[in-house]
Amino acid sequence: MINVTKTFFPPIEEYHTQLQRVWQNEWLTNRGELVLELENKLKAYLNVSAVLITNNGTIPIQIALKLLGNGGEIITTPFSYVATTASILWENCTPVFVDIHPEFLTIDETKIEAAITPNTTAILATHVFGNPCHVEAIGKIANKHGLKVIYDAAHCFGVDYQGQSIFEYGDVSTCSFHATKLFHTGEGGAVFCKDAELMHRIFYSHNFGHNGPLEFHGLGINGKISELQAAMGLAVFPYLQFIVSERKKVVDYYNANLDFKRLRKMNLRENTTWNYSYYPVIFETETQLLNVQKALNEKNIFPRRYFYPSLNKVGYLNAAEMPVSEQIAKTILCLPLSHALEGQDMERIVNLINENL
Repeated sequence: MINVTKTFFPPIEEYHTQLQRVWQNEWLTNRGELVLELENKLKAYLNVSAVLITNNGTIPIQIALKLLGNGGEIITTPFSYVATTASILWENCTPVFVDIHPEFLTIDETKIEAAITPNTTAILATHVFGNPCHVEAIGKIANKHGLKVIYDAAHCFGVDYQGQSIFEYGDVSTCSFHATKLFHTGEGGAVFCKDAELMHRIFYSHNFGHNGPLEFHGLGINGKISELQAAMGLAVFPYLQFIVSERKKVVDYYNANLDFKRLRKMNLRENTTWNYSYYPVIFETETQLLNVQKALNEKNIFPRRYFYPSLNKVGYLNAAEMPVSEQIAKTILCLPLSHALEGQDMERIVNLINENL
């Protein structure tokens, strides 16, 4: 069976070595030695101002919305994983959708200002499949209207834009370290913020609001990651270059051999150093996509329809039509991509797609 991705498992003895440290320390959670070490390694590797690792990739979005959303309207994208919109609603804010760019698949920055009202407090945009939003334009709009900017950068581990980490843009950026991601801790995530005062608020917010064991800065929630998760991250970390290089080989093969007379790819924004996190292809019609998907499934190959449906169509929302997002959602398919995909598998996948277009 070939799934859309495959989790990287480090050599088990190397994970055991990290776990032995946990047993020696007799410290399982509350920011132990392994968590602190992993944060330092990630800060250096990603070249970011500050990083706080968390128990998943959704909690950082919720914390950012709790601190910056103020119960207002949040301008956001309909083309993202459901966690983006669900977090807005969960924090008692109101999602206001803006359609996406048909080539880059990120929020269409030219449509944001028309959606701003006196109740707008923030913009929550997604860097789709590791492809950066137009951060310069979004930053100018936010400054003009006094809005905060939160980036859902779940797919963006290792992505640079204009010579610096994509996590350095906006007021807050978040990332996922889920098992399906390029870098993972099994379950986990991270939050990035350049403003020291805001990062302090984020820090105590992820730890029940604690200021020491007996005092509190304010309201908080449990967003802490455990030493067991950090152990996995430390065991995966040395293999990052290998993981990226192997995924690049798959991307290069797809680029060279798929029939792009009948398919098209997402356009990467200029001056982006990409991370080979996903390989989406866009079909001419949904029928064409379903035919190809069926042919692949019959051979135990399982691509995935990221992101379907367009979030404005989710049942608990009553949102306006988003024609570009809805069309893309119906016709986009992420092909299998992992460090472990072999040449013969790539060939089978490409042949099945080309034959069934």
